[in-house]
Amino acid sequence: MTPDLFEAAPPPGLTYLPGFALADEAALIAAALDVAVRAPFRVMRTPGGKAMSAAMTNCGAAGWVSDARGYRYETRDPLTGAPWPAMPELFVKLAQAAAAGAGFAGFSPDVCLINRYEPGAKMALHQDRDEQDFSAPIVSVSLGLPAIFLWGGAKRTDKAVKLPLRSGDVVVWGGPARLNFHGVAPVCPGVHPLIGAARLNLTFRRAL
Repeated sequence: MTPDLFEAAPPPGLTYLPGFALADEAALIAAALDVAVRAPFRVMRTPGGKAMSAAMTNCGAAGWVSDARGYRYETRDPLTGAPWPAMPELFVKLAQAAAAGAGFAGFSPDVCLINRYEPGAKMALHQDRDEQDFSAPIVSVSLGLPAIFLWGGAKRTDKAVKLPLRSGDVVVWGGPARLNFHGVAPVCPGVHPLIGAARLNLTFRRAL
C-alpha cells in the first residue's frame, strides 16, 4: 500500500499493487477483447431503467447482469443465450497472485466482470453485494487509460478518498472492507497505445 496516495492512512482491507499486472498488459488486453468477441460489450440498465455509463461483458462460470429484474448473476449470457466464455488461465493466475500478495491466499475466482470505459464514462459509488461469499476478496485490474478510483466507507455518505490508477495497477479489498462503497471518477480523454481511447477494468470475484 502507498499511504501518500490517500488523504489519511490506508484503510484496513484495501491493498494497492502499483504496476502488478504491467508485464502482462498486452496479453491481458488481448484476452479481454477476445472474450468480447464471443460475449459482446453492452450497456446495461439499472432496475430503474437508467443506462450505465460503462459497457460491460463477463467471463467465467457466471456473469453479472442488470435489467428490470434487478442485479444478479446469470450462468448464460442474456444477449446470446450461450454460456459466458471461460475465464482465461492468465486471468485466474493474475487474480490469485494479486489476492495472495494482499493477504488473501487461496482465492479462487469464478467470475470476471470486464468494464469498458470511454472518456467521460464513470462508475457511481456502489457495493459489490450480489455474491454469495463475502469472505472472498475483490481483485480489480486497470488496463488502458488512467482513472481515479474512489474508495468510500461502509456507508454511501462516507467521504471517498481518491486513488489514481494507471494501466497495470491492481487494487484488492476484502475482510472488513469487503462491502465498502467504491467507484470510478469520469475517465479523462486520452489515447493508450494498446487500446486507444478506452480503459478496461477486470474485476475478479467469487460469486457462486
